[in-house]
Amino acid sequence: MKPTVFIDGDQGTTGLQILSRLDRRSDISLLTLPGERRKDPHWRAQAINGCDVAILCLPDAAARQAVAAVTRGQVRIIDASSAHRTDPGWTYGFPEMEPAQSARIATASRVSNPGCYPTGAIALLRPLVACGLVPADHPLTVHAVSGYSGRGREGVAAHEGAAAADAPAFLVYGLGLSHKHTPEIQAHAGLTQRPVFVPAYGAFRQGIVLTIALHGRLLPDGADAGRLRDCLQSHYAGAPLIEVLSRAQSDPLDHLDPQALNGSDRLRLAVFANPRENQILLAAVFDNLGKGASGAAVQNLDLMLGPR
Repeated sequence: MKPTVFIDGDQGTTGLQILSRLDRRSDISLLTLPGERRKDPHWRAQAINGCDVAILCLPDAAARQAVAAVTRGQVRIIDASSAHRTDPGWTYGFPEMEPAQSARIATASRVSNPGCYPTGAIALLRPLVACGLVPADHPLTVHAVSGYSGRGREGVAAHEGAAAADAPAFLVYGLGLSHKHTPEIQAHAGLTQRPVFVPAYGAFRQGIVLTIALHGRLLPDGADAGRLRDCLQSHYAGAPLIEVLSRAQSDPLDHLDPQALNGSDRLRLAVFANPRENQILLAAVFDNLGKGASGAAVQNLDLMLGPR
C-alpha cells in the first residue's frame, strides 16, 4: 500500500515546490485539501491524522499548532518551519552533516527541515569544528545573500507584482543581530559561541551565496586553506549532492554567482585564500528553494519512507 503524504501549507513558496515534486510520483498517495478547507483547523487535523507523513510548510506558530493536533502515534512529521530546529526531541534533517544522520532521519518520527541559510553555514563549519581546524568558540561572522523568494510570498509579490519597479536591488536586513536562524547555525555547527549572522536579499528570484571569512592567525597551528579544504572533501566524499571544489577549480574564480545551481538540489562548497595575508574565505552556493528548502524536504521524505 502506498504511503500517504499530506502537505500542510501547500500554497506557500516552499509548499508549492514540494507539491510540484511529489505530484508527479507514483510511489506515494498525495493527500490535499480543497481551498475552502486549507485553513480550517478541523479538516487540517483530520488530514494530518489520516496520513503517514505530514510535511509542514507553515509559519512557526501554525507549525506548533499542527504538531499539537496529532493524535495518532504513527503519524511522522517533517517540519519546514524554524519552530523545532533546535528542539532536542526532533531530528535535524541534514543527512550529510555526519555519517549517522541519514539513519537517524530514516527512523525518526519528527524531522526538522534545515533553514536555507543554515544549510550553507552548517555544511561549511560543522566538519571544520569537528576536525579541530576551527575552534568551537571562534568569533565568526556569516554573511549571506539570497534571492527574494527567500522572503516567501511577500518577496515574490514585491519583485514580480505591480510595484516591482520600486523593489530594492539589494537589501541587508537583520540589523538587530537576532535573526531566527542564528541559534540553529550555532547548535548544529557545534559552536559554543553565537556567531554574527548578516543576511541580505538581492533582486533575483532564487539562489544563495554564503561566505565566512577567517583570519588564519586566530586558527590552530597548521589550519591553512589546504587543510580546511581537505577536511571538507573528506567529510563529503560520496555525498552525491555536495561538491567541494578543488584548489584547481577554485583558484581561477574571481566571483561567485548565487544563481549557479538554481533548479538543482546541489550544494557547492569552496575554500579561497590569500596566503600572504593569512586570510581564508569559506563559501557555499546553492538554490534556496532546492537544497535549502523543498529539495531537502523531499530528500528527508525519501529517507523516512525507505527503499521502495
